[in-house]
Amino acid sequence: MRALTALLPAAGLTVLGLLAPTAHAATADAAATPQVSVQHSCAKPAHVGQMACLALKRTDLSPNALTPNATPSGFGPSDLQSAYKLPSNGGSGQTVAIVDAMDDPNAESDLAAYRSQYGLPACTTANGCFKKIDQNGGTNYPTADSGWAGEISLDLDMVSAVAPNAHILLVEATSANMGDLGTSVNQAVSQGAKFVSNSYGGSEDSTDTTSDTQYFNHPGVAITVSAGDSAYGAEYPAASKYVTSVGGTALKRDSSARGWSESVWSTSSTEGTGSGCSAYDAKPSWQTDTGCAKRTISDVSAVADPATGVAVYQTYGGSGWAVYGGTSASSPIIASVYADAGTPGASDYPAKYPYAHTSALNDVTSGNNGSCSPSYLCTAGTGYDGPTGLGTPNGTAAFTTGGSTGGNTVTVNSPGNQSTTTGGSVSLQISASDSASGQTLTYSATGLPTGLSISTSGLISGTASTAGPYNVTVTAKDPTGATGSTTFSWTVGGGGTGCTAAQLLGNAGFETGSAAPWTASTGVVDNSSSEAAHSGSWKAWLDGYGSTHTDTLSQTVTIPAGCKATFSFWLHIDTAETGSTAYDKLTVAANTTTLATYSNVNAATGYVQKSFDLSSYAGQSVTLKFTGTEDSSQQTSFVIDDTALNVS
Repeated sequence: MRALTALLPAAGLTVLGLLAPTAHAATADAAATPQVSVQHSCAKPAHVGQMACLALKRTDLSPNALTPNATPSGFGPSDLQSAYKLPSNGGSGQTVAIVDAMDDPNAESDLAAYRSQYGLPACTTANGCFKKIDQNGGTNYPTADSGWAGEISLDLDMVSAVAPNAHILLVEATSANMGDLGTSVNQAVSQGAKFVSNSYGGSEDSTDTTSDTQYFNHPGVAITVSAGDSAYGAEYPAASKYVTSVGGTALKRDSSARGWSESVWSTSSTEGTGSGCSAYDAKPSWQTDTGCAKRTISDVSAVADPATGVAVYQTYGGSGWAVYGGTSASSPIIASVYADAGTPGASDYPAKYPYAHTSALNDVTSGNNGSCSPSYLCTAGTGYDGPTGLGTPNGTAAFTTGGSTGGNTVTVNSPGNQSTTTGGSVSLQISASDSASGQTLTYSATGLPTGLSISTSGLISGTASTAGPYNVTVTAKDPTGATGSTTFSWTVGGGGTGCTAAQLLGNAGFETGSAAPWTASTGVVDNSSSEAAHSGSWKAWLDGYGSTHTDTLSQTVTIPAGCKATFSFWLHIDTAETGSTAYDKLTVAANTTTLATYSNVNAATGYVQKSFDLSSYAGQSVTLKFTGTEDSSQQTSFVIDDTALNVS
């Protein structure tokens, strides 16, 4: 018999932003907004050569202060992709490595919860997308640590947000000492990762140049390092001449053409993005600022201010959704932008790439992180400055192979922003010039709309099959290795034959009291009071028996050609299971493609809306199917209501 009591989520799994409203919540909402307060995930280093993670967790956010049934507070994938003009399908074919100390035993399940919330492709050990190893390449993981677990969750979630199609390699160092972390960097590179993010730092010391040689001198690999969270002052390994040091900004929406603005992240004299002049590391050849004889921090930057922070899902040492900041956020963001941009040149130090493409960055010109001389080391201004480097990503062009290798300069002519109807054919010739005569250029591109490709001669052609906004970067390369790039937007939408807006699912809210035209297991369409409907009286209730059981719910519809299609539904999960193991699961599929998998680990009070882009099925019949599987003990109920398949 199905369990009759609707249970609250397992302890520690409450999701910020998904709580049902209560009288207490209304009172909290009416109160003044609390001041931002943060907790450092890791303790400060106890000795020279020890590192601290640079994740800062907001502690002033209460679930009662957030809007019920909304996306968790903090910027998510679509926000970061919009702010930095990045493709929504970036990272395909690449592996981004995350290097952290200690173990997060919930890393994979927390990663799954984050990606499920935002409709990102599953990234698991089972499908080969996610891999966790120790610093020696095995599975003898170090001691679990809740502080570093928060760092790990932040890092994994930022890679997911910015390069959602990349594989992720998590390398866990035995300790926070530079030797173990450096060994982990070497291990990441030996595993084949071309992008390695390091969200930790400590004080400089005279052994840093030795560490450079031992751990960070990896041509052909983009290694990013957080600049620090303690305001003005140089830290290592951000000071390494072989890495891309990443500063931090405050990121806000505004009414500008970009839709966003940024300034130096600075909370106080002791909290804000790091920057400065290294005491030990030599200046790399691509840095030309004159106020620091050695290596200057930073090279580029991205959002890091906890007050404009990012959404993160963490259960080991956390209770689910939280908002994080710190340059621990900006480092994996930039590593993932490199992954979106493509594989670095085999002999290149990718830290030099932004210096060859300064016009392809958002120049941050306001704010400071302290007092210093010369002032550009701590104060933003036009062009290069310490806190934000050359600026923040404006597409991926600044992170592609450098523009003047071999002494030549390649300039790619922008075709301007493009617009194509869904299903429309494309033939667009890209042109470029080389400072040396007689050079044959070869072309490549990232971020092209689905169905389009580029020839080596620069002709973009094909049929734009999937509606949506795209950010395209085209790169031209000459025989000497010199490259140039241009980035532009490409909007695919509408259709050559027109598309009438409509909602295609029958009995979308189950209010007929029967399943048809859905096909459902016995008892799935239900109006009992044990589980509330999202609206009306009826809903679909899969599982909840507390015994081995499988329920299904499906409907087949045809999506008209030329239409953009969005499938959505409201989902509530409650469970009697405890812990972070996924015992009971709900799989959502379109034909044979799995759109998402949820489990008892995702239990939360109230309903949350899920949505998926099904525009690629235009002109086809598609079967939408929910499959709920429950193990032999402890109930988990998957409750679905108010489904929709909207076309436009």
